[in-house]
Amino acid sequence: MSELKEKVILITGAAMGLGLATAIEAAASGAKLALVDYNAEGLEKAKADILSQYPNSDVLTIIADTSNEDDVKNYVKETINKFGAIDGFYNNAGIEGKQAPLVDYDLDVFKKVIDINLLGVYYGIKHVLPHMQSKNYGRIVNVASVGGIRGVMNQTPYVASKHAVVGITKNTALEYARYGINTNAIAPGAILTPMVAGAFKQVNPEDPAAAEAEYAQANPTKRLGKPEEVAKVVCFLLSEACSYVNGQVIAIDGGQSNSYGNV
Repeated sequence: MSELKEKVILITGAAMGLGLATAIEAAASGAKLALVDYNAEGLEKAKADILSQYPNSDVLTIIADTSNEDDVKNYVKETINKFGAIDGFYNNAGIEGKQAPLVDYDLDVFKKVIDINLLGVYYGIKHVLPHMQSKNYGRIVNVASVGGIRGVMNQTPYVASKHAVVGITKNTALEYARYGINTNAIAPGAILTPMVAGAFKQVNPEDPAAAEAEYAQANPTKRLGKPEEVAKVVCFLLSEACSYVNGQVIAIDGGQSNSYGNV
C-alpha cells in the first residue's frame, strides 16, 4: 500500500498479534514505525522480525504501560522527537482478562481490563490528537472487537471496555474530522493471535484445539481469521486513501456478527 510510504505510524501492543502483523504490513509499504509495548523482549524480537524482512525500515521501539498516562505522554513525545510527526495511530494494546460470570468476576482483574482497554485507548487519543490537529492531518484506528458490537459470554469487563472504545471512536470522529483527522475502529472476531489462543486454553485446558475447531464451525467461513487479514484493513484505514471513512466500526470476523445462531 504505497499510501503509507514515509508516513509515521505509531502502534501500541506491537510486540505480537495484531500489532505486529500491522507493523509488518506497514513496513512493507515503506512506513516509519514507532512500536510500543510493555514487553521489552517481545518488542525487540518484533523489531528484529521486521528488519529481517524489510532491512531498510526505520523502527523505533518504546517500552510503555499504556494504562499509565505518563508512559503514554512519553511514547508520543519520543515518536515526535524521532520522526517529527505522527501520521497514523494504531491504538491496539488490549487484554481479554479472565472468563467468568458477571457476579463471580474478580474485581481487580475487572479494573485492569478497564484500565488497559478503555483508559489506555483514551490516553493515547488524548495525547496524539493535539499533534495531529496542529498538522491538520491524522488517521486513528482504535481496536474494539466483536465484543464491542455484541455480547460475549463470561467476558463482561472486556465487552464493556470494547463498547466504550466504539463510543470514543464515534465521538472523536465527530469532534476532530474538521481538522483532517479520521478516526475509525475495527471489530475483529476470533483472529488466531496469542491472546485468542489463550482464551481457547481457558475454555478447554485439556484440548484448546478442539475449542478452536468448535468455535470456527459457527463462522460462515468455517475458520478463524489471520492477523495479516486484519492488518490489511488497518493499513487502509491508516492511509491517505481513507479520506472519507470516519467514525466507522468495521467488523473483521468472516461475517459471523451478521448471524443469529449457527450457520
